[in-house]
Amino acid sequence: MSDRPTRRDLLRPVQLLGIAFACAVFAGGVTFMTAGGFQPAVGAASALPLTGIVAGITFIVVLLGLSLLLLAVDPAEVERPIDRPVLLPEEDDRPPASGPTA
Repeated sequence: MSDRPTRRDLLRPVQLLGIAFACAVFAGGVTFMTAGGFQPAVGAASALPLTGIVAGITFIVVLLGLSLLLLAVDPAEVERPIDRPVLLPEEDDRPPASGPTA
């Protein structure tokens, strides 16, 4: 095995930034439409500051949340296949005791 990181490991930060950016664009678009950015009476100039604030907050919150979720995953557990139900407790390989029951 080499100590060089794989391409998958190198692209992980770009994927996180891409997901956070997509969420920020969506939240900014919804905010822009809700604030009346397309209405001539309101105009885009008055909706843009609120749109930028909401998009920036969304970008930071999503990026921070995804990063914290990735910290909870053990890298060794990602590569290991799971061949049992995840939520059930682990069973022992010992046979049950065949003694008298009271």
